Amino acid sequence: MREPDCIDLLRRAGCSEGVIAHCRVVRDLALTYASDPMVDRDLVEVGALLHDIGRGVTHDLRHARVGGAICRSLGLDEAVVSIVERHIGAGLTADECSLLNLVPRDCMPWTLEEKIVAHADNLVKGTRIITMEERLQHAIALPRRQRERICRLGLDMELFR
Repeated sequence: MREPDCIDLLRRAGCSEGVIAHCRVVRDLALTYASDPMVDRDLVEVGALLHDIGRGVTHDLRHARVGGAICRSLGLDEAVVSIVERHIGAGLTADECSLLNLVPRDCMPWTLEEKIVAHADNLVKGTRIITMEERLQHAIALPRRQRERICRLGLDMELFR
């Protein structure tokens, strides 16, 4: 799937031009982590472009689950669906989902492509690329386990840059 097709899907899902611009910046940054031959660059590109497709419906944490459902309804590959569902922060455990009144399901990024998109999204605020330090400052209100997970993901992903 090419960029114009992804942008068309975002628009049809109700995403604003601001969300689309954010997705493009996340895609651009994610691709800087995808030069290793082990990484499926095409999957990273499509997953990053579509990671916030659920924001056409809601801007709360449910956007990841809603986005996954949209991608499934469109018949997209399950690998893309997983990126969309697992991009929040550095992932959420089933217990954390339950505490947040979300469906209690493991939403941790496991594949390199899932981790790359989650990390790139962590480093893009709107359309501005931020530092890891800035990201952690924005995460100060999160529980310690989640902050540590964001930090570990960042350290792991920087090895691919």
